[in-house]
Amino acid sequence: MADAALLAAPMADGQWPGGQIALVPLAEEHREGLRACCRVDDPVWPIYPYAMFGEHFDPQFDAMLAGADRTPFAVLVDGAVRGTTSFIAVRPDRQSLEIGGTLLAQEARGTGLNGRVKALLLARAFGAGFRRVELRVDARNARSQAAVLKLGATREGVLRAERITWTGHVRDTVVFSLLAHEWSGH
Repeated sequence: MADAALLAAPMADGQWPGGQIALVPLAEEHREGLRACCRVDDPVWPIYPYAMFGEHFDPQFDAMLAGADRTPFAVLVDGAVRGTTSFIAVRPDRQSLEIGGTLLAQEARGTGLNGRVKALLLARAFGAGFRRVELRVDARNARSQAAVLKLGATREGVLRAERITWTGHVRDTVVFSLLAHEWSGH
């Protein structure tokens, strides 16, 4: 059986040219740093499943801390908060989980940070005995879909009208997966 307790430990990658990457359990001390990453003018909000800017930030941050269905992390680069990501829907009995809820500061996107963060999460999940990792992406988000495929994931299909986002958009969700034996450890 997979060991869910191993998932929450901090992770680090010191080989990234952009600085020392660390994923640490999300905590109150990360609130203001993450708030600074969530600018109201960020073009990601229309395709993000929930809002995390302005008056939406504190309730969403509190829900992330309280959520029993996720293991959230602060994404740090050289000690500064650059975003968040999570293990979601952790099912040790099925040896499966989802990686999601990833939000990086606008200026951190396209730098390679997301790929390094996902590599840390995948290595941890597979190292903890999970055999299947899912990643779910809004069908409108071509950039994220390309990034997930670059990790070696397989596109499994589309869940039509799978959720209603914070804007009221009825979202189609593209499901990808990566199996332990497929992971090359990028």
